[in-house]
Amino acid sequence: MKRFLIALALLSMATAQAQTIKPGLWELNNTVKTGDIQTDAAIQMAMQQLANKPPAQRAQMEAMLAQNGVSVPKVGGDGSMTVTACVTPEMAAKKELPLNQKGNCTSKTAPVAGGLDVSFSCTNPNSSGQGQVRFSDDSHYTMIMDVNTEATGAPQKVKVNSAGRWLSASCPAKPKG
Repeated sequence: MKRFLIALALLSMATAQAQTIKPGLWELNNTVKTGDIQTDAAIQMAMQQLANKPPAQRAQMEAMLAQNGVSVPKVGGDGSMTVTACVTPEMAAKKELPLNQKGNCTSKTAPVAGGLDVSFSCTNPNSSGQGQVRFSDDSHYTMIMDVNTEATGAPQKVKVNSAGRWLSASCPAKPKG
């Protein structure tokens, strides 16, 4: 019995490490928390302002983001941001998620049971982070990232919680990269 349980545990680890994600259109729900009530409120207010942009400005922003296979965020009542993004077959084969990092960025991933440990570093604006991605199956994942950023001009620590779910095999626009 003990041998069977060990074999079963090894098999489940191998299956988790072999987990792939589907290429196609994904919905990403992100929540950003700084630990500072005023900053979190300012982020939520900025996202609400984005949601309330005049139609012409919103259309211009949507067109710009669509060139990269990304949608304008939809803002939830809790301040969460939901976007859609495309995962190419090449990205799926590498378990590369559509993180849409801005600036000159490098990233590293390390396979672990059930997902990946990830880290990144960017310049312009300076930011870096590390976290974990866990795959429920090929259509769902969760991610927790601790990020250090200077996007606002001052050093800041934020925690990003994300959940991704696969929507369809086709994407409305071809992503760059």
